[in-house]
Amino acid sequence: MMDGLEVKAAADGDTASTDDRTARSGDAGATHVASPADGRTGRRQPIPLEPYLFAEPPAQPLVSLRVERHGAVVRVTLLGPGKGNTLGADFWRELPQVFTALDADDTVRAVVLTGSGSHFCYGLDLALLAELGDIAGDGDGGLARFRTGFLHRLRSMQDALDLVAYSRKAVVAAVSGWCVGGGVDLLAACDVRYASAEALFSIREVKVGAVADLGSLQRLPAIIGDGHLRELALTGRDIDAARAERIGLVNDVLPDPAGALAAAHAFADEVAANPPLVVQGVKDVLGNARFAAVEAGLRYVGAWNAAFLHSHDLAEAVTAFRQRRPPRFTGR
Repeated sequence: MMDGLEVKAAADGDTASTDDRTARSGDAGATHVASPADGRTGRRQPIPLEPYLFAEPPAQPLVSLRVERHGAVVRVTLLGPGKGNTLGADFWRELPQVFTALDADDTVRAVVLTGSGSHFCYGLDLALLAELGDIAGDGDGGLARFRTGFLHRLRSMQDALDLVAYSRKAVVAAVSGWCVGGGVDLLAACDVRYASAEALFSIREVKVGAVADLGSLQRLPAIIGDGHLRELALTGRDIDAARAERIGLVNDVLPDPAGALAAAHAFADEVAANPPLVVQGVKDVLGNARFAAVEAGLRYVGAWNAAFLHSHDLAEAVTAFRQRRPPRFTGR
């Protein structure tokens, strides 16, 4: 769950900020439906379906995402907080709302996912990371109640990305700039990925004392293969767009961000012209072969991090980031 710290430190002095408002339960008139993944995961978490999502102006404006219609294709743009579109509390509240609404809308045939500004995503917001670390219960010696609270919070975040991965609509990503940590988790949940030539990718969690727990380790073996995944996840190194294309992390590399976005929309338009039920069937059949392994892996890493994430090395990673120095890990 930890990611992106080193990128944020180097990114023109960007600072992390999170809107700590609690998740809204939805308007009184909102319809509640189950997540598309509910029947498979066994985690029934009603998500407010907002039929007014595309109203002009929206009845409940989004903070972390911008949703725009382009005919039968909808573009969803990450908005922050910060220039690197970090994944803060608003994102984890709004992503399920948006993708549940998109999944339920039969006029939507495909979804384009991209980032605002120069970067796709730096990963989790630092303030949210600190909040999640506190759940582990420093003051109580890491007792089970706090670890259980962390696990439930983590599983709700995993469920949010499941809504992208198991959407009935084709989801294509257009990436420019940095795509780090949680950004790679989000990317792995998409069906197809395009990148601009300057894009950079990193499964960064190992460098900040954590096991990636939002889907990269579970979904990327089918995308880039086990060997490439182990190399990236065990080192936390950065790779450029050319390497990402060679290993299959992205389908194609375009000269610039505009080209990557255009390629994503061209793919989405082509999919949208096909019979929608057949597109849904293709996604369901392809997903069925992988679902059990992904779900088991997500549950296992959730239990692992609930037990072992809260460590001296994790605290050292956060302290070193704040002090702008290399961390000194001791295996404690």
